[in-house]
Amino acid sequence: MKEITNILAVIDPTTEDQPGIRRASWLAKKTGAELELLICYYNEYLSGDRLFDSPSLEKARTEVIQNHERHLEALAEPLRADGITVKTSAVWDHPLHEGIVRHAVETNADIVIKDTHHHSAVTRALLTNTDWNLIRTCPTRVWLVKPSQLSDSPVFVAAIDPMNQHDKPAALDDEILQLSKLLADRVGGEVHAFHSYDPRIAVATATANAYIPVSLPFDEIEQQMHEDHQKRFTEITDFHRVDEDKAHLVAGLTHEELPAIAEKVGADVVVMGAVARNRWKRLFIGATAERTLEYLPCDLLIVKPDWFKTPVGLENHEAA
Repeated sequence: MKEITNILAVIDPTTEDQPGIRRASWLAKKTGAELELLICYYNEYLSGDRLFDSPSLEKARTEVIQNHERHLEALAEPLRADGITVKTSAVWDHPLHEGIVRHAVETNADIVIKDTHHHSAVTRALLTNTDWNLIRTCPTRVWLVKPSQLSDSPVFVAAIDPMNQHDKPAALDDEILQLSKLLADRVGGEVHAFHSYDPRIAVATATANAYIPVSLPFDEIEQQMHEDHQKRFTEITDFHRVDEDKAHLVAGLTHEELPAIAEKVGADVVVMGAVARNRWKRLFIGATAERTLEYLPCDLLIVKPDWFKTPVGLENHEAA
């Protein structure tokens, strides 16, 4: 497992409160990683796309970027005083998620940290289109920060799928657990493992196969499914030395059970592979994953399989 040496924190220039900076600087302090603060900005009225470009528009773009650079330097100053190595970058690029991906790839970032947007009327933080697009397209790990404080001994919940459903590579579960353990070790936290299964699938499958005599009662079919999942789940948690009392195998729907377990164990971060492969070997995020991610009461750390290639064009779209 590669150490975290390069952290990219995405800064929202429209707000004063920056939970992402707090999380990123905390992680940099704990790991000794270098931190880069990034503002990715674009304004269509200054881009020259609507009209012919002109020296005055180019000057305006330059001034905007310089203002963002000064803002980033002001944010970086107290972090440097705290002993953290901090770089700053302001870039003109769009759409926002593509600009972030391009910069993360160009700088070989080990992890991208970004705020989510908090909705005051509910206890959950709402993911934006940029958040979802980063989950879908960023090859680098993406840590989405919710507006809450981490505990002194953070709890990482590794959400895995040892049955490799939806053609998800088995190696991704190993990556999720290894990263969870690495982070927990660096910050003095602990790791839990989670897996859920829907027993109705086994019953429905047996019922649908009417041409196959079903001699077992439904409760025995469910028991057999539980034993199958328990065997695979125990194999991987034992291999990664997850304590038995921190390994949670649950019968139920993931989007209901994972937030419940996260709440129960006081999770600070859920680490999960939010992607799977379909028959065309492309990445997608299903409705279940979307519902799960929205309702988690903690930070989200998204891990991609190592075969993933971003669909984002890596040539910078900066205006001339």
